[in-house]
This record gives sequence, structure tokens and C-alpha cells, in this order.
Amino acid sequence: MSENYYWSDDLSNEFYIKAAQCGFITTSMYKDEKFFLLPEIQFDYAILDFDNIKISKKVKKLIKEENFNFTINQKFNEVLEKIQNYHEKSWLSNDYIKILQSIKKNNHSYENFELISVELDDKYTGDLISGEIGYKINNIYTSLSGFTSKNKKYNNYGKLQLTLLNYFLKKSGYNFWNLGHPQLQYKIDLGSRIYTREQFLERWNCNKLITDF
Repeated sequence: MSENYYWSDDLSNEFYIKAAQCGFITTSMYKDEKFFLLPEIQFDYAILDFDNIKISKKVKKLIKEENFNFTINQKFNEVLEKIQNYHEKSWLSNDYIKILQSIKKNNHSYENFELISVELDDKYTGDLISGEIGYKINNIYTSLSGFTSKNKKYNNYGKLQLTLLNYFLKKSGYNFWNLGHPQLQYKIDLGSRIYTREQFLERWNCNKLITDF
């Protein structure tokens, strides 16, 4: 319980999924030009219970204007590309994306794991302006990474996408939303509560099944 980051040269879909099922959020790194996965069991987590969401007046206005289309699993590869371009030199490398694409291709073959892409398009141009990648384990959704357009025309559309995703998860019967690291202020502004590792694991293990290695 005193460590948080681990590394692995097992790049299989099965290892990635097993780590996720155990509560790890896996990123990646290169060491001496070799690619490694970095499963992390965090010291604390941002957890959002759907009824606790805080919606700003600006987002409420955008919802009323309805100038968008919100979809799930329609533009998986485009969302990945947008995230990669948005976060320069991030852990979402080409090698990491290959693992996600391989898992996505076989999404329905895995028990208790499903990769999910979230998309927010401009209703009139069809342009993808905000989105994220995450995964479902039983009735819990975990965010991996996301992006939003830097065009001033789409100010607050990132917050809109998060709000609409919250509605979707609640309506679809999810139990809670794991947003990962709580250090980013937008997660707290959204209504998340900070859980210690012990608190998180207690709740995590009550809401999902962990099979033995």
C-alpha cells in the first residue's frame, strides 16, 4: 500500500484488462527506447456520484441551445487521434493506441470490460469538438483521457461533454464515475469527491468482480 506506480513489459490485451479490473489505471512510458506499460494504483481518486454534478449557467445555456450531437462509440479512432494531438508528448503514444485499438476490435470477447469513446460534435458541421476515452468494468465507468477544441467558438464545450456523459452514465445504470487523479481542478468543480486509496478500493470491490490471476 506504500507504492503507486508499477511497470510491465507484458503488452497483451489480457494484462491491460486484468490491471484495469483490479483498479489500476494504466499509462505508458519509454525507457532506453523500449515501450512499457505503467499500471498505477493511485493514492487518491476523484469519484463522481451522478446526482452530485455541478452544472454552470454557461453549460445549461449550451444544453438549451442544442447546437451539438452527443454520441457513444461512433468515432473511437478519431477521438484517439484528437487526444494525442491535444496532449503533446503524453503517455498516449502510438504503441499504447495499438493496444487500445486491439482491445476495441475484440471488445465483445472480454468478460467485464468494455472500451468506450465519447463524442461531442458540432450539430451543423459534424466536426468533433470534444471527447474522451474510458472503459466500463461492471457498472463503473473510468475515464482515461480526453480533449476539447481550443477554438473560442467552443468555449465550455468540454464541460458540456462531461455533463452529458454524466447524464448518459446515470441513465444507463452505472454506479459511479472514476475520474482518476483528483489534482485537476475541473474534476472537483464538476462535483467529484476525493477518495483515499483505501476508500476507493473498498467501494470498487463492492461494485465489481475481481477474478484471480
